[in-house]
Amino acid sequence: MTSHLPVTPVEALDISSRVLRLRMNVACASAELFGYWRHPRKDAATDFAEMTPTDIFYWVYKCKNPVLKAEKGEKLSDLLTIDHSIVGLPKGFQKSSLVTFGAGGDLLQADGLEQSKDILFENVADLLFDQSVSYANLESPVTTQPLVKEVISDKAAPIECCSREQFDVLTSHKGKRFDVLNTSNNHSFDMGIEGIETSLQAFSETDILNIGTHKCENEYGRGKILLKDGIKLGFTSDTFGLNGRELPEEDKYRIHTSKLLSKFVEPDLSLSKQQIDDCKAKGCDFIIASLHWGFEFEFFPRKRQIEAARALVEYGADAVICHHPHVIQPVEYYRTQRDPDRVAVIAYSMGSLTWGYTAPHIVLSLILNMTLAKGEMRGRPTTYIEKSEITPIFRSAFSWKGKILTRLEKLAGYLDRPTPNHPREYVEKIDNLAKLVLS
Repeated sequence: MTSHLPVTPVEALDISSRVLRLRMNVACASAELFGYWRHPRKDAATDFAEMTPTDIFYWVYKCKNPVLKAEKGEKLSDLLTIDHSIVGLPKGFQKSSLVTFGAGGDLLQADGLEQSKDILFENVADLLFDQSVSYANLESPVTTQPLVKEVISDKAAPIECCSREQFDVLTSHKGKRFDVLNTSNNHSFDMGIEGIETSLQAFSETDILNIGTHKCENEYGRGKILLKDGIKLGFTSDTFGLNGRELPEEDKYRIHTSKLLSKFVEPDLSLSKQQIDDCKAKGCDFIIASLHWGFEFEFFPRKRQIEAARALVEYGADAVICHHPHVIQPVEYYRTQRDPDRVAVIAYSMGSLTWGYTAPHIVLSLILNMTLAKGEMRGRPTTYIEKSEITPIFRSAFSWKGKILTRLEKLAGYLDRPTPNHPREYVEKIDNLAKLVLS
């Protein structure tokens, strides 16, 4: 943690008029005083295209005061199954092959990236790059255009992007790369068609499987396949929106986009289901659905998200990995109705691996590790999750030889070892948030 870095996105805030800023300050101060935004706001928008001024005020409030409670009237213990002990292979299963899988959250532009090559992941590389398959969500398109500084405004959503040099730092460690990156998210079209094309070129040159953005029309609505150690993995992707930026009609196929979490309609899962069907038709052994959705700076999913994620599992997804809120949310272990022997993992929000802010709730993220076992059950080939683990990590920014460096740290290693860069009070705040969500 370095004191001269911004703490929250509020410090990058640009409100277009004095009147609107005054209204925002009054709304946020009132909410803090009377506590009416301590629970999730019932009719809030998450898509910038649907936001009213009140939605923007609520978003700004949450940046500094993250929502630590579930929706009013909902009891999380009744909504979520977080009993880790139910994960394991069913009796009678005959195992033939294994794949290990490591998943992280958002990869975003941040100060210190260029200087952090082979430093960023050095303390968590075993959880990601030493696995058979590694996965994350790339939320900063690669571009050859001038890089845009992130600005939070009421006029438009912030723009995220990265250079090819930053892309290499974000996606690799000492010669190893992420195997799979989700690119269907609300920032996918921030740099226009050029950003999509340049990102796809970078994936092609580095042999990373991109899920969510497309070069050809016939890729739209189809899953992506990765064969690893005899196990065929299928990946689906979808995002709730593009921050109000409209793809040209002839380029609609470029990004998987649906109304996953609109203010006005029920979650539309049809595009994800279409991709699941495609993965089934291609004979996938295990299907992982990627959903970019949720409400930023809220530590628990909404009830309709839980219902939708479970619906995807019952339709055929074996794991669901979600991102967007920039904070962590629970990981659920859900025993399916379609197969009583199957426990699906649903990670409702992984948090952000990288970003340029130092608040405890923003630096905390998760790495999910799963061991997938392929074999036979009652004479039928199938693949189950043998083991699943969650590791809370946090992002540390520090100065070295006059440069800002960024490194990811395992939280457990700092609980009893405060340092000048990681004071005890700061680490305890991060740990308390991890305990709130994961227990």
